[in-house]
Amino acid sequence: MSVMLKAENLQHRVSTSEGPLTLLNDISLQLPPGQSLAITGASGSGKSTLLGLLAGLDRPTEGKIWLAGEEITAMDEEQRATLRARCVGFVFQTFQLLPGLTAQENVMLPSELRGERNAGKRAEEFLERVGLGHRLHHYPRQLSGGEQQRVAIARAFCSIAAGGRSIANQSSDTSSGINSGILFADEPTGSLDANNGEKVIDLLFNLNAETGTTLVLVTHEQRLAERCGAHLRMAAGEITSADIPDSFLGDQFGDQTEVSA
Repeated sequence: MSVMLKAENLQHRVSTSEGPLTLLNDISLQLPPGQSLAITGASGSGKSTLLGLLAGLDRPTEGKIWLAGEEITAMDEEQRATLRARCVGFVFQTFQLLPGLTAQENVMLPSELRGERNAGKRAEEFLERVGLGHRLHHYPRQLSGGEQQRVAIARAFCSIAAGGRSIANQSSDTSSGINSGILFADEPTGSLDANNGEKVIDLLFNLNAETGTTLVLVTHEQRLAERCGAHLRMAAGEITSADIPDSFLGDQFGDQTEVSA
């Protein structure tokens, strides 16, 4: 089985005035390409910390992480940034759009920075797919919160659409079958009302299915977690329960794993 994302025995600690503080303890998981994983838990449970480590934004104190067949814990920051640019997209609660750029310019920016041709045309196509083809030249301040998040989603999927297809060619394991990118979403509906939140959820999963992108999201919303193929619940830096197929996990859970219906 090919694996898009894998973590083994992750530990993460930070120094405080009172001594070391453990944020994550003995986390192991694996996720096949094209699948979706929800990570839930109360504030302070470690879920956003875990998301950042899995995406290569930080390095764990101990343990190993593989992303798209490459061990990112063996890389320096420049190497991790190169890999993220190639196959990783992000959606944040606060949208993270550049106010001085139009919707189309925000979506095409990651592709332009990679020197890709037709970045503008691809951006237009993804904005059409999220229902914003008529808003190409509007600035973030001219868009509603729901529309801004849809621009952010278009940017994330557009960013990894081309780069993700090249992973199999760039990997030394040509039989891996990994041929699309991965999207990390941190509370993607947290700043939206119920109606816009539902639209964003539908967009995320529709594009996930259409593009074959792997999806990892942190959320407080049970309705969002229930739409994922796998669900990890966290408390105090540990995975406390899982609703997930056996093939998604490392050895941490073993017989404790519950298989989704």
